[in-house]
Amino acid sequence: MSESRRAVEAVWRTESARIVGALARYTRDFALAEDVAQEALAEALVSWATAGIPDKPVGWLTAVGRRRAIDAFRRRAAADERYAMLAQELEDAGPGADALFDPEAIDDDRLALIFTACHPILAKESRVVLTLRVVGGLTTDEIATALLLPVPTVQARITRAKKAIAAAKIPFAVPPPEERPARLGSVLNVLYLVFTEGSSASHGREWIRTDLADEALRLVRGLIQIDPAPEVSGLLALMELTAARFPARTDSRGRPVLLEDQDRGRWDAAAIRRGRAALDRARSAGRGLGVYGLQAAIAECHAVAPSVAETDWDRIVALYEALGDLAPSPVVDLNRAAAVSMASGPEAGLRIIDGLVDSGSLERTHLLFAVRAGLLERLGRFSAACESYLRAVELCANEAEREVLEGLALAAEDRARRGSAHAAPEAHEERA
Repeated sequence: MSESRRAVEAVWRTESARIVGALARYTRDFALAEDVAQEALAEALVSWATAGIPDKPVGWLTAVGRRRAIDAFRRRAAADERYAMLAQELEDAGPGADALFDPEAIDDDRLALIFTACHPILAKESRVVLTLRVVGGLTTDEIATALLLPVPTVQARITRAKKAIAAAKIPFAVPPPEERPARLGSVLNVLYLVFTEGSSASHGREWIRTDLADEALRLVRGLIQIDPAPEVSGLLALMELTAARFPARTDSRGRPVLLEDQDRGRWDAAAIRRGRAALDRARSAGRGLGVYGLQAAIAECHAVAPSVAETDWDRIVALYEALGDLAPSPVVDLNRAAAVSMASGPEAGLRIIDGLVDSGSLERTHLLFAVRAGLLERLGRFSAACESYLRAVELCANEAEREVLEGLALAAEDRARRGSAHAAPEAHEERA
């Protein structure tokens, strides 16, 4: 891959929300903003390869996007006030001024982008996929994996959402306080999903996409300034406490490091303090912890524990049970099973896991089979563990994580082979 192409991909990966947000503010047309941003991206792939990478690539892409927006208005024969205003603005700015455009000066474009995509006129599922696409910069494949949906379903929802926004002429703006509660739940859900994809990437070579996680965290910090609701504090706490472990979650080659093997001295103590403070604010509201607050409380248990063995697993199990009552989900059950295995032994956790396998609710999720394999290993059932690891490898789309799973599968196979020569007859029956 050429240097220019890598530069284009890197800028888009980290700055797409800023670019689309700035263009949406100029054009007041949500769908057009993303379209012209994509056109600017395509032009960059050609131009940067010959003319070189500009000093301010975000400004370059935004300027090209603005010009493409004007072209679009021309094509629509829309020589109206909006076209005239944009064209005059470019002329008044003078040659080369666009390259100096600084989207950082616009503090709330990305928040406005989120609130626009989370308008109540859209179905909830459409709000989520649209915002993950235009704000999180996730591909349709990544969104499908995150939401456990087929790719065509995701694509159809994005298309319908854009058409609905255009038809309803939804304004591009952070809504006034009285309108925010209707959108806050979707906004928080989207930011949570963006952060989750960043903390454990579903696709690609990197296991942790700090660009996505940092962007979600930055947006929640901005959101809490305009809406300090307990739910926002709970999500902020969850993100801070989770991000605190990032420095120890990968090795020097970028491969995942399991919790029991992490150097806790590398955890970010300042982030842990910020997370616990945000969690205290959520608790002080006196309304009980919500979905994000409960997950933050679980993250806090890990953050304050000196080791895996000294973690309060009984409390974590109780918190997962409360979370399951509040927001039932097979993913919650999967995490609860892992906690139960630590609190009550691998057999107890495996019973829950096998129930999930039988239900088929997570059949496309590699984590189900990876957790099951780990429990089978702890029970000495290495052949079965190897099979489960291999199934996880088949389903895992992240290269770094897949490499680790392949290593675990080989290790389990080796232990099964070495143990088979000395296994008792009943052990053979168990593997069968």
